[in-house]
Parts: sequence; C-alpha cells; structure tokens
Amino acid sequence: MRLYEKPAHVLHDMLVNKEVTAVALTEDVLKRIDEVEGDVKAYLTITRDEALAQAKAVDEKIAKGETISFLEGIPGAIKDNICTKGIKTTCASKILENFVPPYDATAMTKIKAQNPVILGKVNMDEFAMGGSTENSAYHPTCNPWNTDCVPGGSSGGSAASVAAGTSIWALGSDTGGSIRQPASFCGVVGLKPTYGRVSRYGLVAYASSLDQIGPVTRDVTDCANILNIICGHDEMDSTSSEAEVPDFTKALVEDVKGLKIGLPKEYFVDGMDPEVEKTVRAAIEKYKELGAEIVDISLPHTKYAISAYYLIAPAEAATNLQRYDGVSYGERVESDDLVGMMTKTRTEKFGEEVKRRIVIGNYALSAGYYDAYYLKAMKVRTLVQQDYTEAFKKVDVIMAPTAPTPAFKIGEMISDPLQMYLQDACTVPLNLAGLPGMSIPCGYSASGMPIGLQIIGKALDEETIIRAAYTYEQSQNYHNEMAKLGGNN
Repeated sequence: MRLYEKPAHVLHDMLVNKEVTAVALTEDVLKRIDEVEGDVKAYLTITRDEALAQAKAVDEKIAKGETISFLEGIPGAIKDNICTKGIKTTCASKILENFVPPYDATAMTKIKAQNPVILGKVNMDEFAMGGSTENSAYHPTCNPWNTDCVPGGSSGGSAASVAAGTSIWALGSDTGGSIRQPASFCGVVGLKPTYGRVSRYGLVAYASSLDQIGPVTRDVTDCANILNIICGHDEMDSTSSEAEVPDFTKALVEDVKGLKIGLPKEYFVDGMDPEVEKTVRAAIEKYKELGAEIVDISLPHTKYAISAYYLIAPAEAATNLQRYDGVSYGERVESDDLVGMMTKTRTEKFGEEVKRRIVIGNYALSAGYYDAYYLKAMKVRTLVQQDYTEAFKKVDVIMAPTAPTPAFKIGEMISDPLQMYLQDACTVPLNLAGLPGMSIPCGYSASGMPIGLQIIGKALDEETIIRAAYTYEQSQNYHNEMAKLGGNN
C-alpha cells in the first residue's frame, strides 16, 4: 500500500512515530500526480518545489523533537477560488488567468499556520458556476473511478484529487452543493459547514449569501480535524458567526442509538436513479440496525428551491462579477473606447455559463422584474428555511441522497443547462437555509460509480452530523476503497 492511499490522521501518526518522513510522503504524492494527472486533470497549478521545501522544513522540526500539528507535513490541494498569496488564483476563468493574490484567504491563513504541504490549486467550474467541472476555461477534470465521467462540480478538482490520491485532503467551496455533489460522485467525504462557520474573506465571491468553504477528505476523521482548523469568527467577514467553535473530533463517536433521522419524501423524487434510491435506503436501514429511529417528514417547499436558487445566486453573481471589467480587475481586451473595451473583455474572457448566469441575474434584478422574480425568490427562501425549522423540532438530522444520479458521462448534460441545474435538487435547499450538510460514500452503482448519502443538520450542529457519519462509516469499508486508476492500487 502506497502512502497516498492513507488518510491524513494515519499519516500524521506515522510522521510523529518517525515511520515516514514528510519528504518521502510528499514525493509519493507527487509521483502519483505524475502517474495519473494526465488522465484526471485535477490541477490548474502545481507548486512542486514549494511543496518539497515545506516537507523538508517539517522533517527538520520533527528531527529536533518538536511536536507537530495535525496537518503538518500532509500534502493537500486548494480550490482555485480561494486566495493564495503568491500563487495564481484563476477561478478557472480566462479573465483571472494571471491573477496572483497579494494576500491569503482567512481559511488559507488558518491552514498555513498548521504548516501543511500545499501541492497547488485544483480545477473547478468557472467562478464555481456548474456541477461537472466542464465549465472550466482550461480543461474538464475527469472522475478517477471512470475517466469518461465527470467528477461533479464546482469543486470537482478538490474531490477528484482526493479520490485519485493526488492530494490527501483538499479545500472546496459550496454555494449550491459544490462540495457535497463532487464528494458523492468521487466516493469521498465532503462537508459544507453552517453559513458563517468559516470565513469567506478571500474566497472569490459567487453568491455571497450562499458561499461557504469546507473540507474534502478521505474519511470523516480527517473532515472533523480540518473543520477544527478552518472554523471560527473573523472580523474581516461581516457574515462570520461569533458562535463558539467546539472540538469536532469529540464527535467521532460510534453511537447513533436513539438518534432521530428524518426522511423527507420530497427528496426521493420521480426521475431519481433507482440505484441511488436503493443504495441510500439501504444505508438508512443500516442506521436502523445501529439503533437510530427513522421518522418520515415533509419539506413541502423543496420543489420551489431550485427555481428560487437560480434567481438568487445569479442575481448575487451578476452584482459580484461587475468588478471584472478590465479596469478594476481582470485581463483586458483592448478596444478604441472604454465601453468597447469592457464589452470585449467580458464577452471574450467569461465562459458561456458565467455569461448565462450574469444575464439571468441582471434580468431578475431589473426594475420591471425585481418584485416578480428576485423578491419572490427571497420569500420562497424563507419558506424553505421554515420547513427545516419545523422538521428539526421532530428529528436530530435529516438524510437523503446527495445527488439524484451517480456521475454522468462528460458531455452528456453540458448542452442542457436545465438538466444540469436539476442535479442540485437535493443540495441547494441547505444553502438557501444556511444549514450544514455532509456527503459520505454509501455504495456503488452497477457500473461501479460511487453513490453518496447526504446528512443534514441543524444550524451550528456539525457535531451531530459528524457523529452520525462516523458511526455509519465505521460499520462499512467505503472510506478505505479508492478508485482503481492507473493500476496502482
């Protein structure tokens, strides 16, 4: 078994016990990148020399007998919409092709304080707009389980790198399912924290009232540990929660006896892949065996969530993306006059999906349609939030599929935006309500593609989600299985 196949907590113990060096671990993961990156295409920027230098510094620290933190010396990857000082942050867009941030995102500052090995920046849908990582301006990323399939999106590079062993852990962002859906498609663990738990300062904004940074990992233990690192109040983010951050690793307990699990009928809809429904229901049966109580619930406004989301998110995106005009930010396309320059810049440098959402957003916010569209969508958002509030009076967590299908083929949905948007049916409602949610692997389709179980919690109650996820994970073996890519497993 090679080092890249092991989760971070196992590798941490190996480093502490001097069973392996950080340099040897980093070299093994870099070798893995050399072996399979040509097939997976998870990365946009690889910082090889810097990674080896970071690993060497950790080894020197261990040699002196100093203690090391959880992520110290452990190679990871960062989604390319999280600002990294001195390293390109492109958002997978041509308009930010050469942008090198002069500062780190707050989440990045917290991660760097742990002295991990940063391998580079991973691919995504342009400005996080998409569910397949096909909307990257540079190249699509492939699913390590089957390179003919998408890895999900928009954090497809984060999930694919962890699944392929080209990173041990990764950071992603989730606006409407962008951590959870790729985690489901790639057979890894992905958590969207409660809105405000992790600072958005330095996360390039898509939809400011929905965006949230979170971890993508091999297993639940790594997820809890990384959550400990990145959570906390930040004065640089006015929406940052001031709630005390617990030690999430204390929730790594195998016990769901008496846990009330809500099963919303609206999440098991017509059109859902029968294999997904069967696999998720089997996982919920396992919870029953482990002592949990299953409660049927209803979230009646779920059917309006997608429509509301695809008005609110583009409206916020249209506003946030105004700054990319070739003057304030962004690569410039020269023209004879200012208006021509801005028009050419935005037309040539933004991809089709980004332009589509800017148009939708501007339309929804325009004077004659604001009340009919945007305002109505915000009212629906409130109803979705109220549904969850009522449901959580009866249950501790809610469970559902993460995505309605396993990973689909590259090119299969790209020409049908509506079908692509419907992929978010199970994930979007949480973002509207600001709630935490996690996807964990719970089985495979007949063709061998991973299927994810989504666990939804009350606001600021990531601990119950982690306990529920950990208990199930320890009763299974999915977290120890990796994509059989490149014949190296």
